[in-house]
Amino acid sequence: MSGAGGQDGASVPDEEWDRFLRESVAGVPGAPVEPSARAREVERRLRERPGQPEGWRTYSPARPRRRTGWYVAGLVAVVALLVVSLFPQQVFGWFGDDDGGQGGAPLAAESEAPREAPDAERDLPPTLDEPFRGSPAARWADGAAGITVPPARATGWMDAAQVERALRKSRDFLVAAALDPRVLRGERPTEAIALLNPHQEDVQEYLRTSLSSKKPTSKTDPLLLFSRFRPDQSRLVGDVVKTRGRLTYREGKKGAVEVTADVTFVYPVTPADGGRDSEVLRTIVRREVVMSWDDPDRIIIEPGTMSLVSYTLDMVNGGCSTPTGYLVPPFGTADEQPTDQDRRVDPYDRSKPVDSTAAGDNCATATRS
Repeated sequence: MSGAGGQDGASVPDEEWDRFLRESVAGVPGAPVEPSARAREVERRLRERPGQPEGWRTYSPARPRRRTGWYVAGLVAVVALLVVSLFPQQVFGWFGDDDGGQGGAPLAAESEAPREAPDAERDLPPTLDEPFRGSPAARWADGAAGITVPPARATGWMDAAQVERALRKSRDFLVAAALDPRVLRGERPTEAIALLNPHQEDVQEYLRTSLSSKKPTSKTDPLLLFSRFRPDQSRLVGDVVKTRGRLTYREGKKGAVEVTADVTFVYPVTPADGGRDSEVLRTIVRREVVMSWDDPDRIIIEPGTMSLVSYTLDMVNGGCSTPTGYLVPPFGTADEQPTDQDRRVDPYDRSKPVDSTAAGDNCATATRS
C-alpha cells in the first residue's frame, strides 16, 4: 500500500500516518479548546458582578421591608398627641418653666366678645422679676396696644375719617385715665379731663367733687373713671400694665357716634416701702365707659371733646372697705377682707358683662388673680 506524498515526493511512513488519523479523531491532549458562546457570556457576567453567582434559571424573591420602626414611631406620636390634648398644662410643665411662667406666645387682639374665660395657667405666684407669672395677663399686650380699635366707617353725623379720629381719642381717654404714670401715682388726670365736654354739668360736678373730697362716696369715687394708687402705700412693679379689651361704636342719640370701651387693666403692685422680698399682688380693674361724640350742630359741646353716657368698673385686690379714692391692694391681709363668699368671680373672664360699680362694703371672692 503506497503512502501519501510530500512536497518532495517522499512518502510518509505508515506509523506516522496511522497516528495522524487517530489524533484527528480523538484530539491532541493539552491542545487549546475554543469556548462556546454560552460560556463566554457567563464569564463576562462574572467579571462585571463579582460575588456568588446566581444559578441559571433560578428565582430569588425580594426581601420584605422592615416596617416595625415606622409602626412604633407612629404609635408613640398618636399617644403623645392624645396626652397633650387631654392634659396640656401638665405636659408643658414637664419641660420646665422655660418662659418663666409668662404664659407663652402673645394672644391675638380681641376683636369680638370672648365666649368663655381664658384657660387656667400654672399656679405660680407673681414676683418682682416676673409680676405676671401664673396669670392669663402674661399673654396680653402692654398698655394701649391691648385696646383694639375697629375699622372706621361713616356713622351718624361723621364720615369715616371723623369716626377714626373719634375712636383714636376714645382710646386716648382710656390711656390718660388708667395708664398715665402720673395719674397712677395719684396726680390729677389733666389730659383725660381735657377730652370731656366742659358743658356736661353732671360730669363736671362729679369731677370737682371726686378729685377734691377726702371722703368720697360710692357715687363720687374718682375710681369710677381713674386708676389711682397712694404712692405712700403701694407702687407699680416695673413700668408695664397689661391690658385686654376693645372699642365698639354705633349711631347714638341725635346722630352722635357712641363709642363703648370694655377694657381690663392688670396692675402689678408691691408695698411702697418694700424690698427685694416684698409681696407682689395684681390689682385687676375692668372698666366699661360709654362715650358720645356729639354733633355740634345739635349739642352744645367743645370741638375735640365728648360726653360721657355711663361709666362703671369691677375690680379685684383694689380695696373692699369704704371708698378712699384710691386702689388699696390688700398686702398681707387677703384673708381678712370682707369678701362675699356667695359671689365668686374670675377677673380674667371677659365673656360676662361688668356687673358692679366702685368698691362697697365688701367684694366678690376672686377665683384667681
